[in-house]
Amino acid sequence: MPTDYRRFNGPEDSISYNRFTKEYLKSYEDLHKDLIDENGLRKDGRSLDEARSLQMFFGRTDMISQAKGSSYIELKKTKVVCSVFDPREIVHQNEFCALGQLYCEVKFAPFSCPRQRRPLAPDSEEKALSVALRKALEPSVCRHLFPNYQIDIFVYILEHDGSCLAAAITAAGLALVNAAVPMYDIMTACSVAIIGDQMFVDPTEAEENVAIMNPEKNDINNGLITMSMMPNLKQISDFRQIGSINFDCIMKTMEILQKECLKFLPNIQRILVLNVRNCFAQQKLLDKEAKEREAALNAKMEEWKALLNNE
Repeated sequence: MPTDYRRFNGPEDSISYNRFTKEYLKSYEDLHKDLIDENGLRKDGRSLDEARSLQMFFGRTDMISQAKGSSYIELKKTKVVCSVFDPREIVHQNEFCALGQLYCEVKFAPFSCPRQRRPLAPDSEEKALSVALRKALEPSVCRHLFPNYQIDIFVYILEHDGSCLAAAITAAGLALVNAAVPMYDIMTACSVAIIGDQMFVDPTEAEENVAIMNPEKNDINNGLITMSMMPNLKQISDFRQIGSINFDCIMKTMEILQKECLKFLPNIQRILVLNVRNCFAQQKLLDKEAKEREAALNAKMEEWKALLNNE
């Protein structure tokens, strides 16, 4: 296992002190009760059907100067950075590929997760998120326009407080648009945590942790559903479920997720419009500076001509 030499590393067989706290020893019922207060609200003040995309959303583009396109998405405490690079020829490819490929890599920052420090080497969760991100983005990209080439997409999760896959998909879609990659539609995604008869829209990390735990009763719906879609085309690009959920609950959850993905669209459009305005303003400033330099150069030339004529 690789060692991070920049920090003090404890022994690999050590046990975290969190395992001996009261919070760690709580039962499933106690953890479930702590998610909702007396007024029926969550810990962050939201209702069960309220997402963080309305009041707690922040996003922007052009975060990484070395990348062709980049984006930054912040859903309160969930912070994601995505970078997209130019298409490049697929290495060690013997046969011609009619459709371009997407190479996706999701990486957690060592300090991103509240429960444990992430290792430097990619673990199983990061690999699963990378595969899920690629499958969610492939239907939205016009891959037939760059055959035998691949586009590299890198997602770095700075802080994880739930819905990291949905935030990564949204950030990657925004970065692809910023990189001028041909796409059929903008990508948006959302998650729902199901605990019994309660549905937590856009769940936090604590709510996701309770949702994927195994309850004592097997007939209780418990799980996490993440869905990505193309809002303008009304097409679902990917659907992922973790846990045991019956059919009726899944259909009801899909209707909720479709509405939330549509609510996300104006936020992404606002970021893109602001980006276009900034590009036009920057281009006007560059044109103005170029004209000023040209006028100064012409004035200098006139002075030189006048001096030559006097001589």
